[in-house]
Amino acid sequence: MKKQIDRELTKFLKNTDRLYSLNKTSPLLSKYIRNFVLRDGKRIRPILFIIGYRSFAKKIAPNLYTSALAIELLHDFMLVHDDIIDKSETRRGKPSMHAMFNSYLADKKGVKLNGQDLAIVAGDVIYAMAMQAFLAIKEKKERKEKALKKFIEATIHTATGEFLELVYGINDLKNIEKKNILKVYDCKTAYYTFACPLAAGAILAGASQPETEKLSSYGIYLGRAFQIKDDIISMFQEEKQTGKSSLSDLKEAKKTLIIWYAYHHTDKKNQNIIRKIFSKDDVNKKDLLTIRKIITESGALEYAKKEISRLARKSQNIIKSSKIKPLYRELLVNYTQNIINI
Repeated sequence: MKKQIDRELTKFLKNTDRLYSLNKTSPLLSKYIRNFVLRDGKRIRPILFIIGYRSFAKKIAPNLYTSALAIELLHDFMLVHDDIIDKSETRRGKPSMHAMFNSYLADKKGVKLNGQDLAIVAGDVIYAMAMQAFLAIKEKKERKEKALKKFIEATIHTATGEFLELVYGINDLKNIEKKNILKVYDCKTAYYTFACPLAAGAILAGASQPETEKLSSYGIYLGRAFQIKDDIISMFQEEKQTGKSSLSDLKEAKKTLIIWYAYHHTDKKNQNIIRKIFSKDDVNKKDLLTIRKIITESGALEYAKKEISRLARKSQNIIKSSKIKPLYRELLVNYTQNIINI
């Protein structure tokens, strides 16, 4: 599936260029969008979209893979804006969109704009491409409309999650509750990475509401487990393994589940250390090592791993009770099992 998605993505960009003369209008914009979108990725979202569809479809509609690109392009759009907010210079081991534009502008004199300004516009173009891709599938009109609403919901949920994360970022840790963190996880990760792709694909295939709701619930629990695992990786693995700085979560003062647990299960001295590090503008490797030590000693790391296992089991139980085709049920059960492994 991933190989076919990658082929379809290259083809789609060429067709879009021809349709809107993007390369002729602005070779720079066209080049940088292609550079960003075609970078190697897991393609989790379009794969799950296709699984959701094929789990219930009697026959495969034309342009299924083109429509699946919509959720990947939505992801790229979110990443462009996310990197600007996070002030991240890298994405998937290469320069972020705004970093590429900043490099382009570096030798331009008297320029009154920056790479972030140009990247916002590039992100908007990618979102428009996502909408175009979504409508490509040749399915029943009412199914397409219903699935498109699900797609739009994903955009709203994700943006809301980003907003909440930023707001919680300026709040003191002592005022953050677990339910606040889970709300961000559900909106920013679980819904648009897992629940929406599976449910939207199933809706297009004509699945019943109870079955699409099961897929959504499966996706929410799996998404929480996935995000907790990602938090652990971001905090404990090095940049060469993750493709982004291991200091990024600290720089952004992200209130993750492992940080929340560590803060509420350590002594006053360590609480003050955490709050001090989170208030710094120039966090460094020493700060990271200090936070890692507190997380481990407080039991937060072990707690997070148990949460991943618990959530993964819940998601597996849901998918095992669904009426999706056995092949795809097995795929999702196995995929859930992979999430548990850290």
